[in-house]
Amino acid sequence: MKNRGLNYRLTIFIIATIFGIFFSIPTFKPSTALEGEVVDGKVLTLSQTGVVANERKLTFFERILLSIDKAPKVAMGLDLQGGLYMLLGVQIDEAVGSKMKSIASGIKYNTDVNGIMISSFKIGNDKITLELLDPSKEASLDEFIQETKGVIIDKQGLNYTITLSDAEKESVKSMAVLQAVETIRNRLDQFGLAEPTVAKQGEEHILVEIPGIKTQDEEQRARELIAKAAHLQLMAVDEDRNDKANFITEEEAALYGDIVLKDYRDPYKRYLVKSVPILDGSMLTDAGVAFDQNNRPMITFSLNSQGARIFGDFTGKNKGKRLAIVLDNVIYSAPNIIDRIGGGSGQITGAFTIDEANDVAIALRSGALLAPVTMLEKRSVGPSLGADSVKASLIALISGFAAVVVFMCFYYRVAGVIACIALVSNLLILIGLIALFGATLTLPGMAGIILTVGMGIDANVIINERIRELLRMGNSIRNAIEKGYQNAFTAILDSNLTTIIVALVLYVYGTGPVKGFAITLSFGVFISMLTAILGTRGIYEAIVNKIEKSKNLTLWFGMDRKGSYGNI
Repeated sequence: MKNRGLNYRLTIFIIATIFGIFFSIPTFKPSTALEGEVVDGKVLTLSQTGVVANERKLTFFERILLSIDKAPKVAMGLDLQGGLYMLLGVQIDEAVGSKMKSIASGIKYNTDVNGIMISSFKIGNDKITLELLDPSKEASLDEFIQETKGVIIDKQGLNYTITLSDAEKESVKSMAVLQAVETIRNRLDQFGLAEPTVAKQGEEHILVEIPGIKTQDEEQRARELIAKAAHLQLMAVDEDRNDKANFITEEEAALYGDIVLKDYRDPYKRYLVKSVPILDGSMLTDAGVAFDQNNRPMITFSLNSQGARIFGDFTGKNKGKRLAIVLDNVIYSAPNIIDRIGGGSGQITGAFTIDEANDVAIALRSGALLAPVTMLEKRSVGPSLGADSVKASLIALISGFAAVVVFMCFYYRVAGVIACIALVSNLLILIGLIALFGATLTLPGMAGIILTVGMGIDANVIINERIRELLRMGNSIRNAIEKGYQNAFTAILDSNLTTIIVALVLYVYGTGPVKGFAITLSFGVFISMLTAILGTRGIYEAIVNKIEKSKNLTLWFGMDRKGSYGNI
């Protein structure tokens, strides 16, 4: 071992420690308090009338503090900061009905475009029936229907009954749950909630945990956003029979291939619309919020190329008729078609508040649920429980850390101090990584951090004991340090490797808090390898000359003076 001063090991250790300090400070530091709003690098102080009373530039120190405020912080999990726990059930049988409506829309569009005359076109929950009027088009209709995956065609002459195969039904049901998980997660992410947990449980259940939900209004908005089907459909109003909409029964409407839907603004007003939609939300590409000429919120949407083509063709052929914009089986508007509408965009108007319009736009952007979800279980976790959990965990961490520091410094003296420096760096880097990667810290995750303290110091204990053994065997201080690290490396690597394997299994097969424990444990193991093996050795390389000159092994390694130490 050569005395290198600022060697590469120590340089890496210092850089890693600075990284840990920089990214862990925002988690512990309260937000910067300024006396006014910060705009374009200036602090504005507003008077009671809302007029800027005065302004000043930010100082260099305030700029640094604001930069730290904007840095990522460790997100607390449900068990630490409180929030909302829900168990949802997916009505998977409804997904089959949604699939049949989508297939029916495709058949209707194809027959209209290709001039295939059909009648008695009806949609059930599990089948589509129609009658072909032109026998010469039979081959063309058969070819299109057969291109649809998973359908079974039962023909009686020119009468068609279309159903899904059993395998396709199971696939649709399974996909409905997976799609619901992804859709709900996307909605909550766009809603602005930090680190929600959304996971499939069993065959048709979904677990949702939302940290940070504290008020009844926040809980209600989150629940409505999750449960909203957000199924957008554009449907043709049956102009010939719509005057009977308030009197006709559902059964009578079905005889004409129609359904009865309510108006969003007036629940007593009803429309009679064709049961086969012109197009649905599967062709939606974007949705947002805008304002009409009266400054009222409305929802705008855009369609993909196929949807735009269908939309344009329908509006071009049905001038003077009405097109109903339907969201979750409620008609929000039914405007008259004045001219062909190209470009594939439209808008939904209604008595929306800004929050309602934003939530509907979020639901549309994230996609419609293939099947409705129902609330099976709900629990609100109070923030006081989270505060108690954090306090107890911090007490355990601090007391455990303090006990380790006292023991190491007393037993190994300066070598113990070096090990404690590595341990502090270990914790700072770990917290910095958790913040940087946006991982959620749960109570099991804090347990993983506490376990990291023990594992990090364990590596240093092995190294120090190997060094002491070699010194007692007569090795020089320089050789004892170098060989001590070499001899300890295999034992440290083996123990950490087995821990990594266990953590990987926990992450792959665990859910929620178990994953959090696995993540913090894995990070801690890798960081302890960096700080214990690389960092402390770099420190020893920088001070080995001082150790040799002092020859005080009691001070540096806590050794007694019994036995021979060899050439020191």
